[in-house]
Amino acid sequence: MDKPKITAKDFFLWAGAMVAFYWSIIAFTFLIFDYINYSFPNPLAYYPSDPYQSGISYEMASLIVLFPLYLLLVRFIRRSIALDSSRKDIWVRRWALILTLFIAGITIAVDLITLLTTFLNGETLTTAFLLKVLIILLVASGVFMHFIADLRGYWDTFPLRRRSVGIGAAILAVVTVVSGFFIVGTPAQARLARFDAQKVSDLQNIQSHVVNYWQAKHTLPTTITDLNNSLSYGPLPMDAQTGEPYGYQATGTLSFKLCAVFNVPSRGNQNSYPESFSGPTMPVPAGGRGMVQDNWQHGSGQVCFDRTIDPSFYPPVK
Repeated sequence: MDKPKITAKDFFLWAGAMVAFYWSIIAFTFLIFDYINYSFPNPLAYYPSDPYQSGISYEMASLIVLFPLYLLLVRFIRRSIALDSSRKDIWVRRWALILTLFIAGITIAVDLITLLTTFLNGETLTTAFLLKVLIILLVASGVFMHFIADLRGYWDTFPLRRRSVGIGAAILAVVTVVSGFFIVGTPAQARLARFDAQKVSDLQNIQSHVVNYWQAKHTLPTTITDLNNSLSYGPLPMDAQTGEPYGYQATGTLSFKLCAVFNVPSRGNQNSYPESFSGPTMPVPAGGRGMVQDNWQHGSGQVCFDRTIDPSFYPPVK
């Protein structure tokens, strides 16, 4: 019996379906990883204030566009097979199925090896790590079982089950994308958090100006406008959200406070200290012994940060 000939339509349908499928699976996996990282942040790593500026937006967009495209291409492929049963035996189909099984099997093996290696090395199995291992195991196992069933003709024998699986996968993709708005917030909420991150950065900049001013003049500026020296400091940053200047007040000969209005409470590591820390101090300059960072954790609304200059770390210029 002659082998069925492959047409350009067959090749590009299968190539497009597999590319869309692999891309969708990768986007789905990394999207879940980002949700896990957001829900269980690493206290030793800085977490960006706007997750949509990282990979989440790209992963969401990929899943929204490519997974429906994969389902559409598979529908065309199955319709072609229904019209001509010889399309089921073309080599490009068997290669696509077997290659996917191979990749899924390797992924499961590597996932389990990573888990066992971490355990045998005596490392801490964090919740985030275990969840990621579980997600990879479930996704790879689901892909393996689906394609081995397809290779053996199971879905042709039970078309209603095949349709149920497709609907279930589509619902899972929708739920995953929608869940992101509840886990990391909407893009509008993320924009507010990004404004807050910029405000913290601006206050840190103003703080440096105040310290430099004190070192040069041996006194704190009376008002924030005293820092408007284009030759020494450059233009003072303004609140990008409101266009208003930030709050400043000298509270002593060496102490002052900086204020801003924040949209949402800070989250993650913004140079934070444990709750037992007695209070923020000025950072030790570069080259000093031990860098002690300021605490810029904040709530929502008007927040002021009290700062005190230590002359031993910031000696005045004679």
